[in-house]
Amino acid sequence: MNKGFQFKQFSIVDNGCGMAVSTDGVLLGAWADAGEHNAVLDIGTGTGLLSLMMAQRFPHAQITAIDIDQHAVNCARDNSEQSAWQNRINVIHQDIIQWRNGPLFDTIICNPPYFNSGEQASDQRRATARHTDTLSHDSLLKVIKAHLFPHGQAHLILPSVEADQLSAKAHEHDLYCQRLTLVKPTPAKPVSRKLMTLTATKPDKCQENTLVIQEDGAYTVDFVALTRDFYLKM
Repeated sequence: MNKGFQFKQFSIVDNGCGMAVSTDGVLLGAWADAGEHNAVLDIGTGTGLLSLMMAQRFPHAQITAIDIDQHAVNCARDNSEQSAWQNRINVIHQDIIQWRNGPLFDTIICNPPYFNSGEQASDQRRATARHTDTLSHDSLLKVIKAHLFPHGQAHLILPSVEADQLSAKAHEHDLYCQRLTLVKPTPAKPVSRKLMTLTATKPDKCQENTLVIQEDGAYTVDFVALTRDFYLKM
């Protein structure tokens, strides 16, 4: 059994889930904005990390966490049941592509599969969580469009190249970039991840900024400010 990952207000035990706790997930959960809206959908919840982070940050949020893998669903349920917010998180076992009668949401969050090609992980759960065979970018955009209120926002994190590929397809689904954060490991390294907000309303301009994680061997002020409510040592 995995010993788990302890955050300030909750803990995560992955027990062999396809995708364990990652910096990507923490960045997205700390960055995504649900505002005053209540209905949140977490696509591909995995361990339930994003759902728990959103529950901590937004006291009125009612969160639906969905995953195609029963093992992940069991894991997310266990983690949410051990938290202070179990009554606001509903974990369901469902292929999101087949969830045609699902409700609309104010906010959608997703740390999606991103490998479009190449060798897949030997562990099937990890391969499902990481490779777009089970949820292509086109399929994800269709799902977002189908389940997002007209006023809603969808928040994603992807590696730089894959983020550009998804962003280029988004307008085909009448979705547009409203906010974009370029994530760099250090000032000297290239952008490794992109956090993006998609909306059905085309903004005059996508708001863009840069987040550097480390500088001179220490976490930057911006990274600490973003994640301090979660990481124990921040």
